[in-house]
Amino acid sequence: MKKILLGALLVILAFFGYHYFENQRTERENLEESTLLIQEQIRNVGKLVVTEGSFSQVYSYKDSRKFYLDVLSARKKALIVVNAEVSVAYDLSKLEIKVNEKNKTVNILNIPEEEITINPDIKYYDVTQDYLNQFDASDYNKIRERINKSLQKKVDNSNLKLNAKNRLVSELQKIYILTNSMGWTLIYNEVPIEDSEEFGEIKM
Repeated sequence: MKKILLGALLVILAFFGYHYFENQRTERENLEESTLLIQEQIRNVGKLVVTEGSFSQVYSYKDSRKFYLDVLSARKKALIVVNAEVSVAYDLSKLEIKVNEKNKTVNILNIPEEEITINPDIKYYDVTQDYLNQFDASDYNKIRERINKSLQKKVDNSNLKLNAKNRLVSELQKIYILTNSMGWTLIYNEVPIEDSEEFGEIKM
């Protein structure tokens, strides 16, 4: 009788042991599948987000030099038309993320800074110059430098940077939606993200 009871007990232990390890294996496989899915989604997000715009401006440049005790003067001037293509981009391949399988967390360690590219097409019109005061390379460099500074101010005062950030937020929200739907937690700056709209309040 004892042998029968012992045998029955061993069968029951073996049965529950099998199911326990089977469940553990299933959970581990599900966790691995979830991790792979999240990593794949992050790779899909890791692209270049670009917002483009154009600016046009007309500038005038004048320069005057005096000679011989200020008796003689030599002038030069030009009318400058600028058409510039501007892009504000976030290279999300530089997004730094750490996935913790054990705690089921995705930690955003670093969001790349915006990259502003300005390509001005500069054309000169109505160029006049005296013999003693002619245009040279330093003049063109000075003009280009001033134009770039002016265009940078225009970009800062436009909606381009805001639109680029909105597109960045949209991409980051995709990560939140995926992690949240799978029961994972998304963290940025050591703070859990509770709602996708919180990305809009992030200072970058």
